[in-house]
Amino acid sequence: MTRAAVLCGVGGALPTIAVSNEELASRFDTSDQWIRTRTGIGNRHVIEPGRATSDLAVEAATEALAVAGRTAGPAPVDLVVLATSTPDRPCPATAPVVAHRLGLGTVPAFDVAAVCTGFLYALATAVSMVTAGLADRALVIGADTFSTILDPADRTTAAIFGDGAGAVVLRAGEADEPGALLGFDLGADGAGEDLITVRAGGSRQRASGEAAAEGDQWFAMQGGPVFTEAVLRMSESSRTLLERLGWTGGEPAKVVAHQANIRILRAVGEQLGLDEKQFVVNLDRVGNTVAGSIPLALRDAVADGDLASGQRVLLTAFGGGLTWGSAALVWPDLGRPAPTPPELP
Repeated sequence: MTRAAVLCGVGGALPTIAVSNEELASRFDTSDQWIRTRTGIGNRHVIEPGRATSDLAVEAATEALAVAGRTAGPAPVDLVVLATSTPDRPCPATAPVVAHRLGLGTVPAFDVAAVCTGFLYALATAVSMVTAGLADRALVIGADTFSTILDPADRTTAAIFGDGAGAVVLRAGEADEPGALLGFDLGADGAGEDLITVRAGGSRQRASGEAAAEGDQWFAMQGGPVFTEAVLRMSESSRTLLERLGWTGGEPAKVVAHQANIRILRAVGEQLGLDEKQFVVNLDRVGNTVAGSIPLALRDAVADGDLASGQRVLLTAFGGGLTWGSAALVWPDLGRPAPTPPELP
């Protein structure tokens, strides 16, 4: 049989500090209704003082490794790929620190930066290494703490983004097994680099010899164009992959898309001719957790009983870069972990 990468574990982590829409309304000129109508979000979590992205990554990975131990038996992890746009430090990468804290020894570990598409890029990288025989068991993590780079005065980004992490474990297996990653479609367009960005802090700004302009140290997003591009790119990428796999007639059974905005998810569903009930949604509880979005949604869907063994599942995302991508698999039996905290009243 063809060697394949098989998903055998999933985990997630959220900070303990929850921020409801009502709390945001006490700080900004906004309301619970305004936020829910435009985003579908009711709650998000922010990292505790003194903690960082690696802390959430370790927590999510620990749970995913425990699940993999139950479903696939104990085995050493020989690769760690971490998707993040908010590393602990600009240098070095955060993945080696995470691998060290997990006690994984001197395995190869590196970061992938593709913002909200980061997890799918990291997943594709790990799958390629497993299928090529360069790794037998890989840990793939998506983790971000966007609260650390948001403009404190910007109500829009404060309402949308939350901190969180998700992780999956892959093992070498066969292509016809449940959990085998069946295909990917990835893309990027650097012409849209200014639509989702942090302008200051990189070599471009530092090499200019000029101080960063006021506000350029914060994350910025052009909402209208981003909405249009997100719907277009996720729909096109999903359609390309579904056609390649021959999934027609209402397949996939479930779509786990990047949890950016409920209106984006609905628009993508309309473009693909899929029912809204086919979409996994947890953004009402956690907001947009960037690279953590898809794996955290997978983890919550398993906990909520929204993913069942044998279901065909499509993953799709869009993020800064611009970047986008899709992946597909038949969901394996992973059991049911405890759900993340419910949405605050």
